Amino acid sequence: MALLEGTLGVKEEKKGDILILHLKGKLDAISSPIAEKKIFDSINNGQHKLLLDFAGVDYLSSAGMRMLLSTTKKLKTLSGKLVVSSVNANVMDVLVMSGFDHILLLAETNDEALKRFDEV
Repeated sequence: MALLEGTLGVKEEKKGDILILHLKGKLDAISSPIAEKKIFDSINNGQHKLLLDFAGVDYLSSAGMRMLLSTTKKLKTLSGKLVVSSVNANVMDVLVMSGFDHILLLAETNDEALKRFDEV
């Protein structure tokens, strides 16, 4: 697993035309801009189907939420899709309290998330 900047590790996996990023650690003010750059580099290289596996994410700050929002908006303009899977209870509480559970496509498992890419 590649370590982005101290607090966040990222492992890439491809399933067909879907890029899966397995995240581990904290999405905070330090790691979120670095994660966003990595994600946007992938998008700019033509990767428009993105699955973020949050199984290893134990902390999500407002900076992490901004990164999720900007990624969702960017992919929407390109007719792409972002799905976030395997969110733990603490991080889900943050998403629900902020209303992000209505903005993001969420899935309980990676298998369920992969099926979301087939939905129109």
